[in-house]
Amino acid sequence: MSKFKKVSIELIDQPKTWLITGVSGFIGSNLLETLLKLNQRVVGLDNFATGHQHNLDEVQNLVGTEQWANFKFYEGDIRNLEDCHKACANVDYVLHQAALGSVPRSIADPITTNAANITGFLNMLVAARDAKVSSFTYAASSSTYGDHPALPKVEENIGNPLSPYAVTKYVNELYADVFARTYGFKTIGLRYFNVFGKRQDPNGAYAAVIPKWTAAMIAGDDVFINGDGETSRDFCFIENTVQANILAATTQNEEAKNQVYNVAVGDRTTLNDLFNAIKIALNENGVTYTKDPIYREFRAGDVRHSQANIKKIQKMLGYAAKYNIQEGIDLAMNWYSSKL
Repeated sequence: MSKFKKVSIELIDQPKTWLITGVSGFIGSNLLETLLKLNQRVVGLDNFATGHQHNLDEVQNLVGTEQWANFKFYEGDIRNLEDCHKACANVDYVLHQAALGSVPRSIADPITTNAANITGFLNMLVAARDAKVSSFTYAASSSTYGDHPALPKVEENIGNPLSPYAVTKYVNELYADVFARTYGFKTIGLRYFNVFGKRQDPNGAYAAVIPKWTAAMIAGDDVFINGDGETSRDFCFIENTVQANILAATTQNEEAKNQVYNVAVGDRTTLNDLFNAIKIALNENGVTYTKDPIYREFRAGDVRHSQANIKKIQKMLGYAAKYNIQEGIDLAMNWYSSKL
């Protein structure tokens, strides 16, 4: 039996109260769905800056009435300390997902990104510490590796940040470490590598590559690739990310705390290969796309290649990536083709 399966059974037997910040977003709503299906009590906090009510509506339709009754939602902002204190009251585990993602967004507006990702993060740390929660798990980022050239990426070796967004996510890790040393409040940071899957928003200027390309293909629009298409990423299906969060939140291993971990598959896929994989998977769902991609300039702040070493999270938390890129693409395209 996998570690995650064992933990899931234990949670059903002994339900806990969880806080998910950014609960109406892509990752937050998937965490909500899984936890409610495990009969957990969940508090959600969101200001709908990047999340959507329709994500919560979809979760409500996927879980039972009794399970949905275990969800309490607060519309609030992590930049407001009072909202954070209110959300953290009587909570066992915090899953802090709320942030302004996107490298291009941070380059266009570093001040707003800083306010959400650093001030908001600090507010959540303070509120969770004051509430004496049992664990605090937060969304870190692979952007922290910056210009460090080595592959695969190992947690201890980082370079210089290449964007304001990367700076904010690194500062999160620094604050988390200081809170452990100063207050004895230990946290776990999860460095996400290109998470994708159902409910990832295809709209807006800062949409991630997979939902953006998928929406374009379904609509018969042009698909643009930044650079020559040989840029590569370690794409991680959402179910793997959900597993990592739950394992991190529930770990009883004290040595595993006050640490950061890569959350990925441990492989990498070029943008050219990704384009073809999405095209084929959509075709299997009745969507035929015949256009070639259009190549344009490399995007500012992007790293050329990214791939994670996942040995640390496997050893310390018992993580085991259940879905590879192809399996994830197949499931994601099935969802998008039914929704768009």
